[in-house]
Amino acid sequence: MLELDELRSRYPEQELCFSLRAEAGEITALIGPSGAGKSTLLAMVAGFARVDSGQLHLDNRDLLPLAPAQRPMTTLFQDNNLFWHMTVYQNIAIGLSPALRLTAAQRAEVEQVARQVGIAALLQRKPASLSGGQQQRVGLARCLVRQTPVLLLDEPFSALDPALRFELLALLREQTDRLGLTVLLVTHHPDEAARVANRIAFVYDGRIIEQGDRGLLSAPHTQALRDYLGR
Repeated sequence: MLELDELRSRYPEQELCFSLRAEAGEITALIGPSGAGKSTLLAMVAGFARVDSGQLHLDNRDLLPLAPAQRPMTTLFQDNNLFWHMTVYQNIAIGLSPALRLTAAQRAEVEQVARQVGIAALLQRKPASLSGGQQQRVGLARCLVRQTPVLLLDEPFSALDPALRFELLALLREQTDRLGLTVLLVTHHPDEAARVANRIAFVYDGRIIEQGDRGLLSAPHTQALRDYLGR
């Protein structure tokens, strides 16, 4: 379980404080208006944004003293940060070895995860020759090959058309179930959350003010969430 207990970060324009429980094998969708603090929440968990107080644990292990590279998690953004001069194979493999010196077992892992996300035929191509959906599959494959228990996704599919977005969300759901991942998914599409998430957390003005299962979207408790959903 990933646990955030009053995880705080203070800025002149806003104070953020988050408490959340995310279970292994579940997707928790973070929804809310722009500027509410969703992306900052992920950055605090990942170690990219400062934390002034509070607690962050994974299975009772304190993560706050750890540098970002030491935390057992991987982040995927809308901009998938692929290396354009590298092949798809190399873009995935760099998740295992920055120097691209892979053992035979690691090479097999790269090929296996490429098959699982449907890009096995693209391994020798470069990202510029791929569609947006294919590029995001490469980014997701690089996350999965690292085999970290926590996956942080910051609107990774929002630039894609709805049909492709839902196809990749189904792939994310499948991999979450298969690997028992703990996933935090930032999205500005409530329909995405309704489709794949086990739990919903509504972020508003630097706080999580409502959270629950998918039923929260059909029966919101606060006016802020009703307004956000257009109810």
